Amino acid sequence: MCGIFAAVTRQKLSSGRCRRALESLHHRGPDGCGLWTSEDGLSTLGHTRLSIIGLDNGKQPMSSADGALHMVVNGEFYGYQEIREQLRAGGCTFATDSDSEIALHLYRRKGMQALTELRGEFAVIIADQREDRMIAIRDRFGIKPLYYSVVDGEIYFASEIKALLALGVPARWDLEAVSAGIGQSHERTQFACVKAVPQGCFAIAEHGSVSIYPYWDWELPTARELDKDERSESEVVADFRQVLSESVQQRLVADVEVACYLSGGIDSCAVLGLAQQELERPIRAFTLTFDDALYNEASIAEAQAKHVGSSFEPIPITGRELADGFADAVWHCETQMFNGHGVAKFLLSKAVRDAGIKVVFTGEGADEMLGGYPYFRVDAVNHNPRLSAEQKAAFIDEIFEANAASRAIMLPERVEGPEMEGLLNRLGWIPATVAPFLAMTDVMKPLFRTEMADATRDSRPMLAALDRLPLGMRTVGRDHLNQALYINSKTVLPNMILNYLGDRMEMAHSIEGRVPFLDHHVAETAAQIPIDLKIKGIREKHVLREAAKEVLIPEVYDRQKHPFTSPPTRSKSDPMMTFYRDTFASKAANEQPIYDICKARVALDGLMESAADERMATEGVLQRIASTVIMQERFGLA
Repeated sequence: MCGIFAAVTRQKLSSGRCRRALESLHHRGPDGCGLWTSEDGLSTLGHTRLSIIGLDNGKQPMSSADGALHMVVNGEFYGYQEIREQLRAGGCTFATDSDSEIALHLYRRKGMQALTELRGEFAVIIADQREDRMIAIRDRFGIKPLYYSVVDGEIYFASEIKALLALGVPARWDLEAVSAGIGQSHERTQFACVKAVPQGCFAIAEHGSVSIYPYWDWELPTARELDKDERSESEVVADFRQVLSESVQQRLVADVEVACYLSGGIDSCAVLGLAQQELERPIRAFTLTFDDALYNEASIAEAQAKHVGSSFEPIPITGRELADGFADAVWHCETQMFNGHGVAKFLLSKAVRDAGIKVVFTGEGADEMLGGYPYFRVDAVNHNPRLSAEQKAAFIDEIFEANAASRAIMLPERVEGPEMEGLLNRLGWIPATVAPFLAMTDVMKPLFRTEMADATRDSRPMLAALDRLPLGMRTVGRDHLNQALYINSKTVLPNMILNYLGDRMEMAHSIEGRVPFLDHHVAETAAQIPIDLKIKGIREKHVLREAAKEVLIPEVYDRQKHPFTSPPTRSKSDPMMTFYRDTFASKAANEQPIYDICKARVALDGLMESAADERMATEGVLQRIASTVIMQERFGLA
């Protein structure tokens, strides 16, 4: 994993701007850096390197032998050895041992058709001097970040927004995106001048503008097509086990030690178990622990690690550490947070870095493919024609009771309003999936400054997000659950899961996260799984439980999904309370244009009056405001 940036400018970039951009990405690549500039000085590529494969000779930017193509890569390509040998057989000569180099040769031979052969987590930028254009490519699910900005006809790309700001892009709030939070379009950011290259797309920069083209999308079969599936349950399970195991095997390839993040959930436990089967040495499994029993999964994780022969490494996190790490975590993720879980992941990655690790397995993606979250189960129950009204009510009650730690944010009461009507018009139904994010938006509105409320009164961010998706191609005729999974994969997955629960908190400390579930072969296999094998009754991810059963302890195999969250503040003396008070009293709190800080202080004073099971949602409001204040201070937003 690395940090990359690129620029197509009307005048040569100053060395100072290039240096500042590289420095802003140093945490992504502390093992070296490099620059390439075209002869006319108008095209620039920058790279900071985290060496994982080809440790001694993988320096970037890379250039073709004739000097016509130049490339920087952030990420990993799996199966690169076979592709390398095929290219060599066709006459290609390789200058490095790095997996990245295959992209340069594939593009030279096949143009954009090369993308069908690239497998992994990656962001790539290629300067093609033959065509006088720059091409930026993002992986199929958006695991690796890639942003761009067009300012006065000059074009900039970078792994992180802070690098764009270092290159001269102005820092301004996008008020509508701020109001939407993680329910916004996958293309928008909190910064008005900055967009994300969408997942599964490439961008072509030429003539002072950027054009976006899709090269892959998650295709879910229609309900009618799934009804024709004649496979037995055991055959479906075997197919999924095979493709997941192969994905895990591919991600074990590295010239450094590979470790694993481990919770008490089935996703990371399955990944650890399948990976451990491939190695003779114990895999180091790192687990966050909390002093609140409702949120602490240490005992389950330790038993699971022992079961498969891995080494259990607990990382205790206290309220003091969450308070101290919050501001730095926000700076790295460049967006609002609504829970301390991102900060906890930030602290976990720091501990893993300090333990000498560069690469870890993570379990993200299984929930989005197989219906893991509580609201997916609500949708599956509500739209199951084989259940009576009484059975549905009983199942919904059971789901609610089993999610005491997260139901305040995952299972809010029904949301009303014009956006819900718009959803109904677009989809024909209201997914439970969208309720948490619309509820978060609604609860923030009374805290807006008057100017902010006026500016966003008519905005419908969730509808705007849906209108950017090919719903007619991807959701019409699909089961309700698969529709919800697709929408979630285009909003929550890139905006939150793969941002401040994924890459940004890992790479803050130079840790490469590898995500076996978010392999496109796994995704395409998961798409073909019948609905009742994704969620069986209210048992989520049934097919994964069966596929990984032999490597799971019974407690993990039988356990319902417990979404990863950090404990809420429990007393007025908690360090997080001091953090909120200090943040709301800062100069930046008065300068930020979003929230009425007097109302924020009133909300803070009432935090401890919230019921214990509602406090997480109440505190999420305070964390979004605190995040905004920190962004105002750290980025100097206008």
